[in-house]
Formats: sequence, C-alpha cells, structure tokens
Amino acid sequence: MSVIAGMKNLFSKIRPAKSQSGEDSAVGQTEHREPVGQEESAYISEPQNTSIDPHDITSETSQEEVAVAAAEPEVKSKSSKKDLLPPYDGPVLEVRNVHRSFQTGSRIIHVLKGIDMEVNPQQLVMLKGRSGSGKTTLLNMLGGLDQPSSGDILFSGQPLQDWGDRRRTALRRREIGFIFQAYALMPLLSAWENVELSLRMADVPRSEWKDRVGHCLDLVGLTKRVKHRPFEMSGGEQQRVAIAKAIAHRPRLLLADEPTAELDSKMGAQVMAVFRNIIEVEQVTICMTTHDPTILEVADHVYEMADGRFIK
Repeated sequence: MSVIAGMKNLFSKIRPAKSQSGEDSAVGQTEHREPVGQEESAYISEPQNTSIDPHDITSETSQEEVAVAAAEPEVKSKSSKKDLLPPYDGPVLEVRNVHRSFQTGSRIIHVLKGIDMEVNPQQLVMLKGRSGSGKTTLLNMLGGLDQPSSGDILFSGQPLQDWGDRRRTALRRREIGFIFQAYALMPLLSAWENVELSLRMADVPRSEWKDRVGHCLDLVGLTKRVKHRPFEMSGGEQQRVAIAKAIAHRPRLLLADEPTAELDSKMGAQVMAVFRNIIEVEQVTICMTTHDPTILEVADHVYEMADGRFIK
C-alpha cells in the first residue's frame, strides 16, 4: 500500500501541458509556476518595485530570468552614449560610394548606385524623389536598419557596416530617433505614455521621465492633449506626438520617412515648423525623405534622387 500511495502522490504533482492547439501533451511535463506577483510586475505599464523595461524581455529570455530580474535592484545599462560614440567634431553622417542590390531569383536589382553625401550637425537635410527612387532604402541604411552591398556609412565617424547587430541596436535606442509616415504610436497609450515609452526603451532614469515628457510635448505644442489617445487626435497631432516620442531620449539624429505625406498643406507646414524649432532647442540633426515640393524651402540641403542616384 505504501508503494501505491507514493505513486499517487508523485502523479498528483504532474499536470499535462497544453499545446498551442489545446491538446494535452505527453505526461511527464511538469507545470512551472512563477512566484505570485512577479510575472505580472514585469509587464505592467507602471511597475512599482521593478526595473523591467519592454526591451529587456526578448524571445531568448526565460520566465525564470524575468522573475529574477524583477526582484533585483535597478542597475545601470552596461553601454552608455560615451561607450558607443567617442567625441567627434565632423559630420553626423558620411556616405561614401554606397551601393545596394537585392537578388530576386536569378535577377539582381540595383537600388542604390554610388551614393555620396554628408549631413552636418543641426542641419535639416531632405532626400527628394519619386516613389521607387531609393530614398527610403538609403534612409534605412543611415539608421543602421540595413547594410550597404558596398561602400561606407559613417555615423559620427564610426563605420556602421562594421558593427554587429547588438551594437547597432544600442545606437538606435540611444542616438537615433525614427519618425514614420504612419505615426507608429501605441493605440492604447495616451500621448504622455507614448513619449514615456521611448524613455523606457533608452534606459533613461525614471527620475527624469516626468520633466522630459512634459518638455517634449510642450515643444510640439501638445500640452493640453497629453491624456488623449491617438484615435482622439488629428493626423497632425499624432505626427507631433511621434516627433515628441522620437526626440525624448535626446538623440543626435532624427530620421523621418515622408512625415508630411498623410497631412494637408497646413498641417505639413506646422510639422516643418516644429522640425525647425527642435533643431534649435534640442540641437538635433534631421534627415528626412519627401516628394512634396512645397516644403523644400525650409531645408538646409536637398538631395534629389532618381533611379538610385543623386541628380546634381
């Protein structure tokens, strides 16, 4: 009887795991239980006693690691801005004879065909061209999202094509802000929370969040709209929230992909006025794509693209 009782006790501790289809898996997989409260604290938008940020939770992070990290005191990020980029007095961006090709089956498509350009500090530079001219491909490479087939892209004197993925990711989090045509805001978060999310991702100390978020939203003229969600705002207001989010972590460079394409001429002019203002106040550099000729006059330099080349 003691043997049977022992076996019952053993199997009472084993529960079949559910597969994605809902079927029970083979007996022998034990249920893993997290300490109460720890798993939830890693995902709430306002963690009370944790230092977990959304970017810390990756596909390779196990539930055990998340729970342990939630219980540990906050530690400073291992890599800082000084570690990523040493002091440099030259251009923010240098592009030297960059080519980019894509292979589709047996066919090779040449998108960029020998691009040379410079973007100096606190400039507003525009890449003008029709759809398919290669300007978005170039913009992606300037932000380290893509790599050239040949040539060099230097960010503050550092060759991005020689960096690993992890270092380029750290660069984007700390030194580059992205502004997209479709705004790319979290729909269930308010304007304040969307901007705050950028600070979380960049490892900015929590003590700085309130002042910085308020400053950025004030800079784009949205002080009275901080509690509104994206669907409660106009297109121009959503784009200004996206700008505030992009500058919150004090990047050196803003990359904007046709930020006025979805706006009427009046709203587009407001966005460009915001760009000029933040260049002066935040001392940031902006490189953007456009096919709108009405906004070119506010740029410091315009590169016109056609068929993967600059037109002189």
